[in-house]
Amino acid sequence: MTAVPSADEVGRFWNDGLIARRGRPDGGSRPGAEPERPVPVAARPLVPAGPRVTTSPAGQALRPRLDALRELVGLSRARLDRRTLAEAGRVLEEAAARHRHSLDLTVVALAGSTGSGKSSLFNALARAQLSEAGVRRPTTATPFSCAWTDRADGLLDRLGIPARARRQPVRPYDPALSGLVLLDLPDHDSAAVGHREQVDRLLGLVDAVIWVVDPEKYADAVLHERYLRPLAGYAEVTFVVLNQVDRLSTDAADQVLDDLRRLLDEDGLALGEHGEPGAAVLALSALTGEGVGELREALGAFTSRRSAAELRLTADVDGVSARLRRAYVADGRPGLTERARQEFEDRLAEAVGAQAAGLSAERAWRRDAERACGTAFKRVRGWHDRLFLGARARHHTADDTEPVGYAAPQRRTASRPLVERAVRALAYEASAGLPGPWAQAVREAAARGAEGLAEALDEVAAVAAETAATCVGGTARAVRPRWWAAIAAGQGVLLAMQLLGAAWLVGMFTGDFGGPWWLPAELLAGGSLGGPVLAWCGRIAARGPARGYGLETEHRLRGAAAGCGRARVLEPVAAELLRYREVRAQFVIAAGEA
Repeated sequence: MTAVPSADEVGRFWNDGLIARRGRPDGGSRPGAEPERPVPVAARPLVPAGPRVTTSPAGQALRPRLDALRELVGLSRARLDRRTLAEAGRVLEEAAARHRHSLDLTVVALAGSTGSGKSSLFNALARAQLSEAGVRRPTTATPFSCAWTDRADGLLDRLGIPARARRQPVRPYDPALSGLVLLDLPDHDSAAVGHREQVDRLLGLVDAVIWVVDPEKYADAVLHERYLRPLAGYAEVTFVVLNQVDRLSTDAADQVLDDLRRLLDEDGLALGEHGEPGAAVLALSALTGEGVGELREALGAFTSRRSAAELRLTADVDGVSARLRRAYVADGRPGLTERARQEFEDRLAEAVGAQAAGLSAERAWRRDAERACGTAFKRVRGWHDRLFLGARARHHTADDTEPVGYAAPQRRTASRPLVERAVRALAYEASAGLPGPWAQAVREAAARGAEGLAEALDEVAAVAAETAATCVGGTARAVRPRWWAAIAAGQGVLLAMQLLGAAWLVGMFTGDFGGPWWLPAELLAGGSLGGPVLAWCGRIAARGPARGYGLETEHRLRGAAAGCGRARVLEPVAAELLRYREVRAQFVIAAGEA
């Protein structure tokens, strides 16, 4: 009926000598020790010499979590609203305030409903009549304290316990409870609103709570729904005491205690049974003293570990981390994949017409090759057309009209709908699965970058148009291949053959020249047929270089468009994703998942 804490814990408690006085509790000496001279009461120290400062595992794990939570709040202020971060800020403030006082001291509050016997239990633990207990309800209007230490003034000032409500147990202090600061709180169901407000405030500041229930109100819905269920994560710093078992038979007390455990399990409050960490559940009678000794031993063991404050703060961090999880934990693995980046760049290339520009540059290169490698008569005709069309172009310049038959390259402008579609698709891909605030930040970064993206792409397209214009205008001849000159020289030789053959034939008809007629005829025929054949060979040879030049132009325009997209959209979006990864890493540490 009263089996809490475990036998192993009590055994370690005694073996470590943490509750031993200078002699045995019954006044005898330790086995094998020399008899000691009695020490006058006035000469005995009020507390054990020097508080034992320990570094508990809970404290070692808590410090990096608090640092990560503080960093998390700092990184999130621009993304999350104040209400979301308010609880985390409060936990950090409370942790800083608690660390300003000795962690060797353990503040435990007695809480319960009207008539549960908190004050009687308070007096029984202190072994003195320190708090008023009676039939008048509510009896406790002001929280009282009893400290088994002389170093509790700072903590009590922080808790707001007035000096007139501060009590001390009978001296010399029981060393088993050294460092314990016990509070007797007002009733949580008091008719006075101020009493309930004091209870709620102090429950958020103490290191541990002893909930005192009685056989009549142990299943009270207010107790379970308002206090025990929300505090399920604080099981390791929670005691639940069934008081007034003297009013029940042994079987009835066992039944009530089992039902109480069932209710606590439904509340999600882990019970520290079979040596496992969790809430301690005991049954006692503050009136008769039954079970009070076991509660005192459990409190002594709990206080001696010097880790209650850190366990409470750890539970605070656990709670705030659980409530912040939705704001930091994404679904899946969000971010910018290589596929999303490539699709974004492809859409921008389509918006500026990179492929069309490449095809245009390829056609321009082939036209220049045909001009350079064409027959002499075709080249003469081309010169005539350029001169004629150039005159017409100068003639129509005053009218600002395009010359007839002149295929001037047009200035390309980026397609606005395609640009907007590319940005929307990228923002959706990058923000998919992110928590709401971070997804919104990614979309806003993409939208800001899209504001000047189309104009920047227009400038890129204009540079491409100027490049195409140089090819059409013929200035690209400065970098034309050498084989163009070789073919042009060959065309000149073939033209000379044609002229020589024609002149020879004319001279034979006029009698100025003699010789076989077939020789000038072959010269004329060879020059006439060789020119087109050589030009056709030049066109065949120009296909590969023209294609390469077109692909180079397309690649250059695609790269320029991708550079604009990276600078204006991809990099801001990646920066937001990097910020999210930073806060996500801090959240993992703060939540204790690292």
